[in-house]
Amino acid sequence: QVQLVESGGGLGQPGGSLRLSCAASGSIFSLNAMGWYRQAPGKQSELVAAISSGGSTNYADSVKGRFTISRDNPKNTVYLQMNSLKPEDTAVYYCNADKLIGAVVVMYWGQGTQVTVSS
Repeated sequence: QVQLVESGGGLGQPGGSLRLSCAASGSIFSLNAMGWYRQAPGKQSELVAAISSGGSTNYADSVKGRFTISRDNPKNTVYLQMNSLKPEDTAVYYCNADKLIGAVVVMYWGQGTQVTVSS
C-alpha cells in the first residue's frame, strides 16, 4: 500500500501563488508517475500536471506557463507550484501516484486539499 498526504492548500488571491506538497509513504519502491488532479464543484475531475519517475512532465493546457510540477525522489514528495492563480483554479486538488504491480497498474490517491482563489 502507498499512502499519499497532501498539504499546502488554502486561500489564494488572483494573481498570487500557492504551493502544494504530497508526501508518499508505505510501499513506495518503484513508484512510477506522480501527479495532481483537481475537481471543481459540478465539474469532472481533470489532470492538472504529472511527472514521471524520470522527470518528464505534462500539463493541462489551462495551467501551462503558470503551474510547475516537480519531484524530490529521495523524499518521495511531489510539489505543485501554482503561480498567477485564477478564480477558475478553485477546486479540490488530489495527489496521485501509480505503481506497476505485476502486470497491473495500481493508482493511489491522497485525501485532497482545497484550493480557493478569491479576492
